[in-house]
Amino acid sequence: MRRRIDGGSSFERDYGYSRAVVQNGFVFVAGTTGYDYATMTMPEEAGAQAEACWRTIAGVLDQAGSSLEHVVRTTYYVTDRADAEAVLTVCGRVLREIRPAATLVVVAGLLRPEMKVEIEVTALLPKG
Repeated sequence: MRRRIDGGSSFERDYGYSRAVVQNGFVFVAGTTGYDYATMTMPEEAGAQAEACWRTIAGVLDQAGSSLEHVVRTTYYVTDRADAEAVLTVCGRVLREIRPAATLVVVAGLLRPEMKVEIEVTALLPKG
């Protein structure tokens, strides 16, 4: 059975994707940027954007019936190698005890120039 989780972003509707999909015991969370989707604002600094990403991801996982503690895989995309340390510091604090398999990729750019970081995760759906 497949269930979609919508995060309230206009991007989801406009670009035809779900914030997350729950299927076969997993929660697949789409790449998430640092927007506050209620106000459509984004902090300027990459570390603050990573913080915002994790707030959104945690909320989506909760909606799906999972949590950060069940994250098994992460991918971090940064647009500037110089921002990697700030992003990884935030990720390290959030995931210090969880320690999922992770990859960081430096990319030429994201959809909008203000986007400096994007994070996607895969989490387990706890049996209950």
